[in-house]
Amino acid sequence: MFVSLYRIMLVDDEEEVRKAIICKMDWEQLGFTVVGDAENGEDALEKLDQLEPDVVMTDIRMPYMDGLALTSRIREKYPSMKVLVFSGYDDFEYAQQAIKLGVIEYILKPVNGEELAEILNRVRVSLDEEIEQRRNIDTLRENYLGSLPILRELFLNDLVRRAADVADITPKLGEYGIDILGARKWLTAVIHVEQVEQREEQVFSQHQELIPISVRSLTEDHLKPYCRFAIFNSMEGITVIAAIDEDNTQTGLINVLNDICKETRRMLEVSITVGVGRSCDTLWEIARSYQTAVDALGYRAIVGKGKAIYINDVEPVGRGKLLLDGKGEEELISAIKFGPADRIGSVIGDLAARMDGAKVHARQYQVYMLSIVNCMIRLMQQYDLDINEMFGDHMLYGDILEGIYRREEFADRLIPIACRMNEAMNRERDNTAKKVILEAKEYIREHFANPELSVEMLCRHLHMSPAYFSTMFKKETGQSYVNYVTEVRLKRAVELLNETDDKTYVIAEKVGYLEQNYFSYVFKKKYGVSPTAYRKCQQP
Repeated sequence: MFVSLYRIMLVDDEEEVRKAIICKMDWEQLGFTVVGDAENGEDALEKLDQLEPDVVMTDIRMPYMDGLALTSRIREKYPSMKVLVFSGYDDFEYAQQAIKLGVIEYILKPVNGEELAEILNRVRVSLDEEIEQRRNIDTLRENYLGSLPILRELFLNDLVRRAADVADITPKLGEYGIDILGARKWLTAVIHVEQVEQREEQVFSQHQELIPISVRSLTEDHLKPYCRFAIFNSMEGITVIAAIDEDNTQTGLINVLNDICKETRRMLEVSITVGVGRSCDTLWEIARSYQTAVDALGYRAIVGKGKAIYINDVEPVGRGKLLLDGKGEEELISAIKFGPADRIGSVIGDLAARMDGAKVHARQYQVYMLSIVNCMIRLMQQYDLDINEMFGDHMLYGDILEGIYRREEFADRLIPIACRMNEAMNRERDNTAKKVILEAKEYIREHFANPELSVEMLCRHLHMSPAYFSTMFKKETGQSYVNYVTEVRLKRAVELLNETDDKTYVIAEKVGYLEQNYFSYVFKKKYGVSPTAYRKCQQP
C-alpha cells in the first residue's frame, strides 16, 4: 500500500451531482484526493495540464464535449491516465466504445456510495500493483541483467566515439565486467568482413547472417591467451579495445591479428581485414585510436585485403599535432551559446592551454588559433551577429587576427568576445520569443473566427512544436493559448453585441463557435450573464 494519495478529477455537467459525489465519499480512506472538477469535456481538457490527475471520472452525456470524446482526447495526450465513465444510460454501444478507448470502469447511474467505494478500491489496488511492478527491485534487477549485453555494447560505442563521460569510464567498465583498466597503453582494432562471391560449397553459403558471429567468436578465442580486451560491434565493424600490459606488446598483438585473418580464411572460408589504430596512454583518448583504426581500413584497396593493416605502416607519425578537434569545437560552441561566463572562460582557457604542451612548428600554433577564431566567426554568421560589435571595435579582419595570434594573450582576448556573443544570443532568443508571440497573436486575431483554429494549426504556421509553443506562450503572456483565444473571441463578441443587431447564433459563428449553447456557456462564465442579458444591460 502506497502512502501518497492518488489524484482524481470529476467531470459532470450537473453541479449537484459533482458536489454529492465529492461530499459523500471518504476519499482519503479510499486512497484518493479530489484535485478538481469540471462541467464538461472542454472545461476538463483545459484543467488537466494544471491538475495532473491520476484518474478522471467522467459522465458520458455532457454538452459541448461528451465523456467518450474527452476519453479519446485523454488517450491521445495522457495515455497513462486512468478513466472511469459513468452513465445513466444502459446502452451496450456506449459500453463498447468506452472499452475500445481503454476505460477501466464503466459505471451505471445512479451510483450509491458503497458501489462507488468498491470501484475506487479496485482502481486503487490496480494503481498500487502497477507502481509496485514498476518499482519491484527483483524485476528491475532481472531486466537490468538481461539488458547488460546491450548496455555494454552501447557504452563501448560511446567510448570510441568520445560520447562517454570521462568520470563514468572506470565505474562503467567495472559494472559491465570489462577488464581493461590499469594497462600501460591501449589500442583499437576494427575487423571488416570482406564481401566475396558466394559458392554453394562454402561453409556459410546459406547462412550469411552467422558470419560476423563466427568471426567474433574466433577472434575472442585467439585473443584470450594473449591480452585483456573488450570486443563489440560498432558502426565500422567488429571492434576490439586491447590492453597492452607488461607481458605483451603492440607488435605481438598485430601478429595475433594477422594470424586471426589467416585462421578465419582457413576455418571459416571468410576473408577479413583488420585496421589497427595508434596506441593511446589513457582510455579517454581511445576514440583517437578507434578513428585511426578506421583510417587504416581505408588503405585495404591500396595495400591489400585479408590482413592486419597498422596505421603507422601506411601513414607517417607526426612529431606532434595541435588541432581543434570536433569535441573541442562542440564544447566551445556550447559554452558560447548557453554560458554562463565562467564556463566560457573555462572552455577557452582549456583550449588555450593545449598549446602549452604541444611541440609543433610556430605556424601550427597560428593555424590552431585561426581554427578557434574561425569557429567563433562562423557562429557569429550563423546567428547574424555584428562581427565588429562582437570584437569590440572596427578593426579589419586581418588586424583582429594579428592581435589574437599572441599566444600569451589568446584566452584573455577571446573570452570577452565570446561573452559578448553569448549576451547577444540571449537577447536574440528573447527577441525571437517576443516576435513569435506577436506573430501568434496576429495569426489568432486573423483566424479566431475559424472553428477549426487549434494550437496545432497555429504551430504548423509558426514551424514550432505545440508543446514548446504552449510553454513559451504561457511564460511570455501569463495565460494559456486556449484562454487567450477565448479572450479574443469574447472581446469580439462583445463588440458585435454592442454594435450590431445580429442574433446570438450569428455572433457565435462569427467568433468561431459552432454551437450557440457552448458560446453562451463560455460567455456567461466570463461575464456572469448570457449574451442576450448582456445586450439588454447595455441598451439605454
